[in-house]
Amino acid sequence: MAWKLALTAGLLVAILGSVCLRAPGRSIERLELRRLVLGALLLYGIGAVASILHRGQLAGLLYASGIVVCSVAVWLSRGSDRGDGPDGPGGGESPQDEQPPPSPDGLPTFDWDDFDRERAAWERREPVGR
Repeated sequence: MAWKLALTAGLLVAILGSVCLRAPGRSIERLELRRLVLGALLLYGIGAVASILHRGQLAGLLYASGIVVCSVAVWLSRGSDRGDGPDGPGGGESPQDEQPPPSPDGLPTFDWDDFDRERAAWERREPVGR
C-alpha cells in the first residue's frame, strides 16, 4: 500500500513540475518532442497489454512511466529560445499591447448617445416565444 502512495506522490510531483517549474532555456525540437510523445504512447500501449494479461503491477509501472515521459515532454516544450531571429520560432518581435488613442483629457472616448440608442432598440424587440 505504501508503494502506491509513493507512486501517486511521485506522479503528482512530475505533473505539477511540468507545469510549475521554470521553463528550460531552450525549446526542444519538434521531432524530439514527437519521439517523446510516441514513447509515452508506446508505454501506454504495452501497459494496456500487461493489463489484459492480468499483470497489474507491471501495467501500473508502465502507465506511470508514460505519465512521467509526457510530463517531461510538456516541460521541455515550454522552453523558449533567447534571441530568436525573424525566421526563428519566436518570430523576431515581442508583442505590443495596443491601446486605443486617448481623448484630449487622457481617457478613451465613449459615445453614450449611441449606446442609449442601441439599448433602446434592443429593448423594443419582440420575444421569440410569443
